[in-house]
Amino acid sequence: MQPLSNQTLMAIAQQYGTPVYVYHAEKIKAQYQHLTRAFVATNTHFFYACKALTNINILKYIGNLGCNIDCSSINEVMLALHAGIPASRILYTSNGITFEEIEEAVQQGVHINIDSISNLEKFGKKYGNACPVGIRLRPNIMAGGNLKISTGHDKSKFGIPVEQITEVLHVIEQHNLIIKGLHIHTGSEIKDVSVFVEGITVLFDLIPKFNHLSYIDLGGGFKVPYKENEEGTDIELLAREVKQAFSSHPNPNGKPLEVWFEPGKYLVSEAGYFITEVNVVKPTSATTFVSVNSGFNHLIRPMFYDAYHRIQNISNSNGKHLHYSVVGNICETDTFAWNRLLNETMEGDLLVFYNAGAYGFEMSSNFNSRFKPAEVLLLNGETHLIRKREDMQDLLKNQIAVL
Repeated sequence: MQPLSNQTLMAIAQQYGTPVYVYHAEKIKAQYQHLTRAFVATNTHFFYACKALTNINILKYIGNLGCNIDCSSINEVMLALHAGIPASRILYTSNGITFEEIEEAVQQGVHINIDSISNLEKFGKKYGNACPVGIRLRPNIMAGGNLKISTGHDKSKFGIPVEQITEVLHVIEQHNLIIKGLHIHTGSEIKDVSVFVEGITVLFDLIPKFNHLSYIDLGGGFKVPYKENEEGTDIELLAREVKQAFSSHPNPNGKPLEVWFEPGKYLVSEAGYFITEVNVVKPTSATTFVSVNSGFNHLIRPMFYDAYHRIQNISNSNGKHLHYSVVGNICETDTFAWNRLLNETMEGDLLVFYNAGAYGFEMSSNFNSRFKPAEVLLLNGETHLIRKREDMQDLLKNQIAVL
């Protein structure tokens, strides 16, 4: 599917102002269909890792495609329910949270993965075998495009270390727990399919120790291409490897195991565009700065993860190429790109950041008391405002004057 045209993006900027996030619904659909077609021969279910983007319209659209929802907090669970997703299609994987959140998840009737022995013990004492549950394990596998997004290595806070499996089994036996799933997630931006195969191998050694398993959850982390001519995860190869692995390792209890994946960025990243306007062009001896009406308060990935986003000047798409450093307007170093080739850029031009659908608006803040931007959904050729741009009342609404 071709990216949205410059004309379409410029029309959206004119109608809704900038900065603005734009999401192309049909691209999300295409990404989901790519997954389902590749895994059609396997017993695979997909849960959208909604921490990437939780706008309720996105949740509803993805849910209507047939995809389930994966949540990292009880508030994400409540948003998914608010969007009309049935509890039976929502997965909540806890991470270092109070047991009260798990109790709320039980009350809401969603699937639950528990990531600590402490909470597993509390769960067993309260629910016993009345509520089947999953366990998140740490497989001690290093993977991912950046240490900050690697979650399965031996120093990661996520999951119960596999070397503590004896303690896990003791808690299960003590409280007669029913463990219905084993979950791992090794990181994000994983291109090498062998990482997933390695995770499967770790789990196959553990499966015989559990008598009630119905699913194996391999997490997410599929790589999406950020640079031109860059390749993402080979989804078809992954599907073949998963099929082969599970066909040669049947579930000891005789029930075919479901395979669960939690794609987040893969579904929404390439569907997202972030449109900004150039405030100032500032030549210096080191570089020519292009300062836009945004900053890491709206798109933190370049500063937080050293992430690359392709940037284009859509106001002058045929202009000669020059080197610019694209920076933000907040009172911190907020460099989006250093010495990047762009078409000749002037104040008032529109710059578009591509692959901005995941962890863009979702990680935004009000730093420097700046307003969060608007969000727009392009669906069936029509644009819809799905979140209004903030104003001063949004900054004040939760503050309480005492002086």
